Amino acid sequence: MSISVNGIEITDADIEQELPHHAEAPNPVKAATEALVLRLALLQATRQAGLVANTAHEEDAGIDRLLAQAVKAPTPSEEECRRYYDNHPERFRSGDLVEASHILFQVTDKVPLGALRQKAQEILERVLDDPASFEQCARDYSNCPSGDLGGNLGQLTRGQAVPEFERAVFALESGEIAKRLVETRFGLHIVRVQRKATGAQLPFELVKESIARFLTDYAKTKATRQYLEILLGQMDIQGVELSNAATPLVQ
Repeated sequence: MSISVNGIEITDADIEQELPHHAEAPNPVKAATEALVLRLALLQATRQAGLVANTAHEEDAGIDRLLAQAVKAPTPSEEECRRYYDNHPERFRSGDLVEASHILFQVTDKVPLGALRQKAQEILERVLDDPASFEQCARDYSNCPSGDLGGNLGQLTRGQAVPEFERAVFALESGEIAKRLVETRFGLHIVRVQRKATGAQLPFELVKESIARFLTDYAKTKATRQYLEILLGQMDIQGVELSNAATPLVQ
């Protein structure tokens, strides 16, 4: 069955042209197809709304105008910003610093994830039983260049690592090894913190504007997703089953 949105077909050539933009996705073909479906649905909605789009530049501008009209993000109150600040104190500290090491088991097409996880768990249990073996295990098993240094990543401050890894390392105390594997887009990590220095809490007045921007962006992203889910539900989409990840493709 061919892929179409309200009777307008998406061809194999269209998908082939879109594919390079999704090379890093777990399933590039599916990601490219969903992106095309979403874009076609949005373009049809722009025309229905009288936001006519002909050239590629006009299409992008039309989609921007459509989303601006359809998606409204409320401005957070100072009370909401204060509540977020109070509930996430670890995000508003200056000077938090850790010296961290890891052993990375990289996810690849050549190694089944189940086997990789089993091996990583085996090495985790080994270093938990014998912390002195961490550096040698990093040299033997890590898929990161830091393995040559016993897994040492040097000093890290907040914002330097992907969120999952950052949460793990800053939750540990000096000399502690995480009891569980840490999963990120890079793979499975065994994580250790050699040293940790805790910074000072930033005052609310200094960060409230950045909190307001974050909460506004979050609300807009959520509202955009809801709008796109409704929009796609109104379309006659044939030949493809959209995943839950399809709607955030346009922000």
